[in-house]
Amino acid sequence: QKKRRAATARRQHLKSAMLQLAATEIEREAAAKEVEKQNYLAEHCPPLSLPGSMQELQELCKKLHAKIESVDEERYDTEVKLQKTTKELEDLSQKLFDLRGKFKRPPLRRVRMSADAMLRALLGSKHKVCMDLRANLKQVKKEDTEKEKDLRDVGDWRKNIEEKSGMEGRKKMFEAGE
Repeated sequence: QKKRRAATARRQHLKSAMLQLAATEIEREAAAKEVEKQNYLAEHCPPLSLPGSMQELQELCKKLHAKIESVDEERYDTEVKLQKTTKELEDLSQKLFDLRGKFKRPPLRRVRMSADAMLRALLGSKHKVCMDLRANLKQVKKEDTEKEKDLRDVGDWRKNIEEKSGMEGRKKMFEAGE
């Protein structure tokens, strides 16, 4: 039980250490985002200088309205493109789902087919290919050797062991091997 308690304490310590590291990493990311935001605003939004006369102030308002309109047009265009692409994705995913549902693959069965029939199916009926595999096999003639005759003659295995036991039996085995 002491080992279990030590293991759980170690796990809890590791979890708390991981949580502390994650918290510091989140704080760093938030600070980096804030710095990035300040840099972007400084780069893209010049500091506002308010003119003193009414006519200059109206010109400034017209410029700002023109910029707002151009940004709104861009935003609208990107929203329309996004909606169009999401609609296409939904349509394609629906088609894919329909196709998967319609065509279920049947379980495959083994088909016994000869080599000639397989070649005819692959190459077509105009190719006459004969693959008689048995004709290409080597002919092996069975020869009756003395060993086989001896094995047939010796019916009882005890006799065979008695014949081969002792020095004479080993001599016979040695001479038979030559």
